[in-house]
Amino acid sequence: MNYLPTVEVEPVIAATSSIIWLHGLGSDGHDFEAIVPQLNLPKNSALRFIFPHAPSLPVTINGGIVMPAWYDIMDMSIERKVDLPGLQISATAIQTLIDREVKRGIQPERIILAGFSQGGAVAYQAALTYSQPLAGLLVMSTYFATEETIQIHESNVHLNINIMHGSLDPVVAPSLAEKALNTLINNGFKPSYKQYNMQHSVCAEQISDISDWLQQRLL
Repeated sequence: MNYLPTVEVEPVIAATSSIIWLHGLGSDGHDFEAIVPQLNLPKNSALRFIFPHAPSLPVTINGGIVMPAWYDIMDMSIERKVDLPGLQISATAIQTLIDREVKRGIQPERIILAGFSQGGAVAYQAALTYSQPLAGLLVMSTYFATEETIQIHESNVHLNINIMHGSLDPVVAPSLAEKALNTLINNGFKPSYKQYNMQHSVCAEQISDISDWLQQRLL
């Protein structure tokens, strides 16, 4: 089995839960590695962090320059012309990483998917179509790229979803996060949603909120 390359941060005790955290366009698995100590999780936390590296692809809006990308971005209006085949390939690769965690002894109900920006769009697809119930989905500064085509699996129709977004985001407009929120509610979900006074980034208040949410879901 071929897996995406990853950066992994192991807990000090044997892992009983995992979070698979996807970076944004042009970054790599090291992008969020430094956030782990900032979360200030309890020392007895048994949470494994997995940060996959996206493959390198030519990106249309960047003149075809090859860079780490979960799928091609073909238009500045990112939500209007989506590379659905490319996104699905990445979502399947992430689901394969979930399967690997299950083989390593982590129950699906103890696995969270997280994604920032382009990684969040993949996380939506991977989590909501996964065939076993997951612990949660954390999506940051992103949009629901496959909201019109997704076939939500019955195992995750009650998935706990946490949406976070910057109120000043110039890359992914807050309206896209709000659209995703409404789509999820219309599909029977009860997502949480919070805006932060920031642009296309992560802030200290948000990191604190992520820590609280992770501890509620897994610890």
